[in-house]
Amino acid sequence: MKAPIFSNHGCRLNMYETEAMKDLAEGAGLEDAVIVNTCAVTAEAVRKAKQDIRKRRRENPDAKIIVTGCAAQIDPDAFGAMAEVDHVIGNTEKMQAKTWGGLAGNFGTEPIQVNDIMSVTETAGHMIDGFGTRSRAYVQVQNGCDHRCTFCIIPYGRGNSRSVPAGVVVDQIKRLVDKGFNEVVLTGVDMTSWGADLPGEPRLGDLVMRVLKLVPDLPRLRISSIDSIEVDEALMQAIATEPRLMPHLHLSLQHGDDLILKRMKRRHLRDDAIRFVENARSLRPDMTFGADIIAGFPTETDAAFENSAKLVADCHLTWLHVFPYSQRPGTPAARMPQVNGAVIKTRAAHLRALGQTAVETHLAAQVGQMHQVLMENPKMGRTAQFAEVVFAEDQVEGAIVPTSIVGITGTQLQGQAA
Repeated sequence: MKAPIFSNHGCRLNMYETEAMKDLAEGAGLEDAVIVNTCAVTAEAVRKAKQDIRKRRRENPDAKIIVTGCAAQIDPDAFGAMAEVDHVIGNTEKMQAKTWGGLAGNFGTEPIQVNDIMSVTETAGHMIDGFGTRSRAYVQVQNGCDHRCTFCIIPYGRGNSRSVPAGVVVDQIKRLVDKGFNEVVLTGVDMTSWGADLPGEPRLGDLVMRVLKLVPDLPRLRISSIDSIEVDEALMQAIATEPRLMPHLHLSLQHGDDLILKRMKRRHLRDDAIRFVENARSLRPDMTFGADIIAGFPTETDAAFENSAKLVADCHLTWLHVFPYSQRPGTPAARMPQVNGAVIKTRAAHLRALGQTAVETHLAAQVGQMHQVLMENPKMGRTAQFAEVVFAEDQVEGAIVPTSIVGITGTQLQGQAA
């Protein structure tokens, strides 16, 4: 009998949940199965998930194919209708031991087990031991989203915002540090909404400060994508005073034109994003920023796109995630006047080129500098700002290595252990 095979698509939260599912499947004794954890952020992500399912069936003709994740939650019937699929389970069901017990035992298990995600009011903190290495671990602190951006389908896959209590988060991080992890990444769907549903309505900054205080042996804490307009005072204080909080923030900006931002139903304007970046960098001069930017949102004119492209320089962005706009049925943006597909492709390529230039500029500035590099494997690690560093000689995986940057190879820095 074979151990289950897991195939993960999409975000860091999916990565985290895939690791939790591995524990649940193992505990249930599930064998001869392939579990595909899907993403729904774009139509292309859904297409790739279906392509992967067909490929997995060809490679594993006798295995049970189980499909879960956001795409499965949003459109379970479409996946259930695929000849290759045996079971479809929802985003809530995939985190429940009883689901995996049924799948392993095959007793009365419905082919499709997907309930109303909007009725879910709690997110459990699932204790996992890590991600196969002893370098970086992800900890889920929040799930779901209360906002309804006009382009986004994800709330229908994740439900409304709900938070993992701070005590549970601290306990898991202590456990991971005890197991040798030197960096923990806090992750969720809408991170800056953390705490709104908890007693006293604490904020994300309160959680960060609490983790750093109560887990003094944690060398590095990192935050995944945040909404800059919702950043609280305590998080700004942490940026200014806590060197163990990594100087790298990924911002959910999406666009740089005010009219498009309003049509997206975002909560910030262009100047808000610029002001946040300038403030954060004044508190922490070595801070670097990544950002999500959508190219070709409905009604985007050449002038509007130019405002978005200028945001790369105006916000000193380094790591860009560029998304060509993807029409998602059921979202308000799908009913707006669409931009020609060829134009979208050209604009996305232009943004990626700007991003490549920004990365090259950042890397060039690091040559001759000293960095503390967290080793992800014996030959490669990352700086606090998340730049990749390669070494000629093997280093200890998971260690934080004082490193002199001696050159650049492509999009990687060349490091020499000090």
